[in-house]
Amino acid sequence: MARLFFALWPDPETAAALAGLALRLAQDSGGRPVPVGKIHLTLAFLGEVAPERMPAALEAATLRARGFEGVLDQVGSFRRAGVAWAGMADPPRGLIGLERKLASRLREAGFALEEREFTPHVTLARRTGRAVPRAAIAPIPWAADAFTLVRAETGTGRYSIVESWPLRA
Repeated sequence: MARLFFALWPDPETAAALAGLALRLAQDSGGRPVPVGKIHLTLAFLGEVAPERMPAALEAATLRARGFEGVLDQVGSFRRAGVAWAGMADPPRGLIGLERKLASRLREAGFALEEREFTPHVTLARRTGRAVPRAAIAPIPWAADAFTLVRAETGTGRYSIVESWPLRA
């Protein structure tokens, strides 16, 4: 089985900076760092999707949105989920708008999404044993010029890109 999610991927320089931060957060929290190739910002998690529903997911992603630049400038943790993260104190309007448009289209297509408010973050450590206090960090820039639909293979943990959509300049 596979789970699907829509995500933004960092450029190589940002990914490298986040991989270093992931090591630090994993050490501080007693968790495991997320491998550099899996560092992403989730826009919408679909879970397991039947093959016949795939066209609806792909169609929902055909939306118009602008690229944007943001800054990851804080860390913290979701204790119940056992993850440490980097986030944005002031997420760019382009990111919030993209997530809202995508979520709206996915719901219209009949996909059940999480009901909680979108909190843009990048998970950097999993299976944490200790909380990471929310704190400011040196800013790490994040520029988005595309978003993707990703397949996560259950059991292997492998990610593969199903499709990618550019964001307008």
